[in-house]
Amino acid sequence: MPAPDAISCEKLAKLIGTPNCPILIDVRREDVRAAEPRLLPGAIPVPEAELSPEHLPGLATRQSGSVVVICAEGHRLSQGVAAWLRHEGLQAEYLEGGQEAWVALGLPTIDPAKIIARDTLGRSLWVTRSRPKIDRIACPWLIRRFIDPRAVFLFVNPPEVAGVAARFGAMPYDVDGVFWSHRGELCTFDVLIAEFGLSIPALERLALIVRGADTARLDLAPEAAGLLAASLGLSRMYSDDIEQLQAGIALYDTFFRWARDATSETHNWPASSKGEEAV
Repeated sequence: MPAPDAISCEKLAKLIGTPNCPILIDVRREDVRAAEPRLLPGAIPVPEAELSPEHLPGLATRQSGSVVVICAEGHRLSQGVAAWLRHEGLQAEYLEGGQEAWVALGLPTIDPAKIIARDTLGRSLWVTRSRPKIDRIACPWLIRRFIDPRAVFLFVNPPEVAGVAARFGAMPYDVDGVFWSHRGELCTFDVLIAEFGLSIPALERLALIVRGADTARLDLAPEAAGLLAASLGLSRMYSDDIEQLQAGIALYDTFFRWARDATSETHNWPASSKGEEAV
């Protein structure tokens, strides 16, 4: 059982990828992080200089919602920072056993070096074609939920993607001739999963659905047709790409939870004679 104000790796793993995931901040020492640069999915690395008493109030003001603090082994550094954040009024826990325990359980980590474009606030910066349909919504969902919860996405006219990427230092995605794009039969969603090492069964199941819907191969998964229909419907409902993205993120949240928790469940009607729903 976790200690007070601690969260177990198993419990946190269930929250990652969902809207209820807390903010994850990595407070490992710089030398420790240099030796093992991989992060928990979505974790934000905090420089050592910001972990002193004079800077921690400022760190607290930049957070909203609950926080989980991660250090190497879950000892004084993460416990102390979590205590400071609670003092500043935040709901803060530390990861029991730290990153060492997380890795020992075989839970996923990501390589932040794959992100080569950030703004002045440290947020990853991405640009793609306007009027998104499937891959260009699925990818932001994946990035926000598993890679960088603060990521910024720019949607521009297709001929301007390369120029905007160069001018604003953004990473182009889901366009021809760039790193983050289709490769053979794989779509950009697949490429992100592979490059960041997110070998999570629910994501792999969802990737097949996205690939089927995005590449007109609805035979790949029975759910691909449903995702295509929902995606095209969203594109008709919203003229603003950012509003569509927000609605699409909620859509992918539901597909992910189905892929993780509900693939064996069925539903039928009418209800049984005992008043119970037939499943």
